[in-house]
Amino acid sequence: MTTAGHCLCRKTGWEFEGEASWGCYCHCDDCRRNCAAPVVAWVGVPLENFKWRGATPNTFESSPGVRRYFCGTCGSPLGFEASHYPGAMHVYAASLADPATFTPEFHLNNKSRLPWLKMDDDLPKHEGTLFQTSDEAGQGD
Repeated sequence: MTTAGHCLCRKTGWEFEGEASWGCYCHCDDCRRNCAAPVVAWVGVPLENFKWRGATPNTFESSPGVRRYFCGTCGSPLGFEASHYPGAMHVYAASLADPATFTPEFHLNNKSRLPWLKMDDDLPKHEGTLFQTSDEAGQGD
């Protein structure tokens, strides 16, 4: 099975073979600011199954070891790769060719959730990322 997605202008796209590793909502400040949104939905993909299509995306290193990918033409954010998530590419669920197929499984960085954002779900809520200690919880990606 091939899953694909693209930016607003459709010049940069991505695809992966097989199943996604997971789907989540992230409430960290970095993700929110990168998208100017109150929460960001992510799809985790094994890097070995992932490839870019069309124009090569631009990158921005938002912090050491963290690369954010975006279209160089329209500016749409497309993905995220980080040394603390080795072997994984994270793509924005909203960039899926059919975003309605996205199924979130949990929340990350819930400690940073904006108090005015109300989400009515029973998904597990992690205070930090899945790879943080309790001292680091809520600091973002």
